[in-house]
Amino acid sequence: MFFIEVWDLYDENKNVTGKYCMRGNEIPNNYYHLVVHVWIKNNQGKYLISQRSENRPTFPLMWECVGGSVLKGENSLQGAIRETKEEVGIDLKKSEGKLIYSKIRKIVNGKKFNDIMDVWLFEYNGEVNLKKATTDEVRDIKWMKKEEIKKLLESNKLVQTLDYFFNEINI
Repeated sequence: MFFIEVWDLYDENKNVTGKYCMRGNEIPNNYYHLVVHVWIKNNQGKYLISQRSENRPTFPLMWECVGGSVLKGENSLQGAIRETKEEVGIDLKKSEGKLIYSKIRKIVNGKKFNDIMDVWLFEYNGEVNLKKATTDEVRDIKWMKKEEIKKLLESNKLVQTLDYFFNEINI
């Protein structure tokens, strides 16, 4: 099955503009698409991180939190829940999600991003089984303490755009 992602475009105030863009097309200046990062924390204070599959076009085999682009018609929370189910097979509850950070990213490491990044935190203590994932984007998962994740960042094994987890938010 072939699926083309279509994204709503937003203004700087996170308002849907009525315009849209397909993945792979350049996002026009002064418009943004919405992306979500989902940090999942258990009652032991560990976070679920995932290793990207070797077939991913960017950052293959690197570690990251769950995340991706919000699709046309979805809101941020719906995108976070869908991405989590797709990537790691977990059904999160809307009522347990907390938006903890949001940032407009125009340029990241010299590359045009034009996105609005919403960072979500969910508490989850259930089973994680990659066989329940609906995509093959993730190769492996681990529960790690924040200090262990920082070591991955320092050894260039964590996607570098996740550095905000240590510098800009406190969870």
